[in-house]
Amino acid sequence: MKSHRIATALLLAAASAPALAEIDRLQTLNQQEFRSLAEDMSSALSYKPLQPVEPLGFPGFDIGVAATGTKIKHQDLWVRATGNNDFPSTVVVPSVRASIGLPWNFDVSGMYASVPKTGIGLAGAALSWAAYGGSTWLPAIGARASYTKMFGVDQLDFDSAGLDASISKGFGPFTPYLGAGKVWSATTPQSTTGLQRESFSQTKVFAGIGVQITVVNFVVEYDRTGAANTIGAKLGLRF
Repeated sequence: MKSHRIATALLLAAASAPALAEIDRLQTLNQQEFRSLAEDMSSALSYKPLQPVEPLGFPGFDIGVAATGTKIKHQDLWVRATGNNDFPSTVVVPSVRASIGLPWNFDVSGMYASVPKTGIGLAGAALSWAAYGGSTWLPAIGARASYTKMFGVDQLDFDSAGLDASISKGFGPFTPYLGAGKVWSATTPQSTTGLQRESFSQTKVFAGIGVQITVVNFVVEYDRTGAANTIGAKLGLRF
């Protein structure tokens, strides 16, 4: 099916992602350019749900591998910040993810990502709550709080926090969902770069579809955080 093919393509792209480079030349940017780079980072590295808001139930589990690909807006700045003239226009972030269903329609989620050849590591967590868990006729409605933090880059610290609301509705094995929210990000450069900290907020909208076949689950998701578009996919088990 189409969603399965998209998921497979993205996961294979993550496994064969082109060599990037470590961010170690921030001193070549001015403050406005650094702000633009930081906005790209927020679009790529802020939390992506990759699952409907419909609660797992207690004790439910959702575990899998995922990849997101963000079409960055300022490729030239990444080239200068990394010293890699072949830096791609799409940043692929492979990750492992797990969610656990809790009582009262709460789910807690965690993810870990490592972007090959960049030194970038990323850890994230989310807490979601379905105000209404959904029924045969009505959709699930809920909210999510999320956080990510980057590590492994000597010249730079980055973290983001997000809040979003979303809606999802199951139709047999298919569960489409959509949502919107806000992301607040902070990017702090090393003092030796001569740059100042940038903190800002971005609007976030996303939509996706989950496909459940017994316990096997595929998810494909579109996300627009700030000015950059991201396509994500997850393959895993949901039970």
